[in-house]
Amino acid sequence: MTILEGWDSHAWIDGAWIHRSPRRPEVRPRLLAEATLLPWLAPQLPLPIPVPEPTDDGVRHLTLPGTPFTDGGTAIGRELGAFLKALHAVDTAEAVAHGALDAAIATSEKTASLTEFRDQIVPLLPHEVRTTANELLDRVAGVRTSLIHCDFGPEHILMTDGQITGIIDWTDALIGDPALDLCWPLNGAPAAVRTGLLEVYQPTSDQLERSHDWARLSPWYGVHRGLLLDLPDDVANGLRGIVNLL
Repeated sequence: MTILEGWDSHAWIDGAWIHRSPRRPEVRPRLLAEATLLPWLAPQLPLPIPVPEPTDDGVRHLTLPGTPFTDGGTAIGRELGAFLKALHAVDTAEAVAHGALDAAIATSEKTASLTEFRDQIVPLLPHEVRTTANELLDRVAGVRTSLIHCDFGPEHILMTDGQITGIIDWTDALIGDPALDLCWPLNGAPAAVRTGLLEVYQPTSDQLERSHDWARLSPWYGVHRGLLLDLPDDVANGLRGIVNLL
């Protein structure tokens, strides 16, 4: 048996199965929701995703082959573009009925996080960038139009021999801003991947700009975690990152 650990879940591999159990009580309903959402969602998407089933202490699903993305070209970008385009086009009411976090609850939770950013982090920034920082928080607050993965980055894109073999880690899936899923492909992925995704997904100018805003928000989470866990170096490094991206 191989033990794996995540921020939200205890995980272990037993034969062909990956088992996950919640690390904290508030994670349990989101973990169990995957067992209804992902079986409904999987047939609608052009790339494999886990199809969990409930267990006594959480969920399990068959292991998807591959290792996390490290590099790729235009063809990979096209595949990711087609995947996100299909994901963002699914019926949002049906997604909520099958377990996705609805827009009202997601907005409430996001508002709470952004309020903490505004109250705890903005006062630590140089005075001359605080207005710009508050404007950034305002811009990412309100768009909720699509079912999104919500943590779409290279660590959750599995590949084998240059081919995408799975998109994993759906605990945070909710009705939200599709530009958040575009954040890494358009701002952190290799240029060829970005080119391929733009060709297929064809984001609007507003989505492009919001993807940049979500990228600008990235270091805020490190500062927030550093404040929560009393990690002063993380806070200092994150504050520099925030200023550099504003």
